[in-house]
Amino acid sequence: MGWLPTSPKARRRLWVVAAVAPVLALAVGLSLWAMRGSVTYFFSPSEVTEAAAPAGRNIRLGGLVVAGSVHKSADGVVAFVVTDNAAETRVVYRGDLPDLFREGQGIVAEGAFDESRTFRARQVLAKHDETYMPREVADRLKAQGEWRPEAGA
Repeated sequence: MGWLPTSPKARRRLWVVAAVAPVLALAVGLSLWAMRGSVTYFFSPSEVTEAAAPAGRNIRLGGLVVAGSVHKSADGVVAFVVTDNAAETRVVYRGDLPDLFREGQGIVAEGAFDESRTFRARQVLAKHDETYMPREVADRLKAQGEWRPEAGA
């Protein structure tokens, strides 16, 4: 008992801390475990491997829309290709695209890959002014040496 404090008040505090710490650790662990399914990761087209983004897992895919790749069908389905200038990924989206969506601009699409490795977007976010590019997209382009400052700050 040489390592225990000699004061009864200090011993009581030590026992309270020793009892509360595992309960708090368990609560934090259970909270993190419960939230693991709601986390949405960001990927660029060159990072979306089968292992990193398996079919059915919700992710955000960002990059530049390839010029000439946007195809709209009569039933409201829009297909286009997103690139980070290292790889390309085909994206299919059903619905109305944002007004500022255009070829050559940065976008972030939220959705999941299907078994054929086509990205099925549930939501497409486009830039909101002439100098904006999603931060994640700009960071990935800078890391790959493909950053064009005139395209976005």
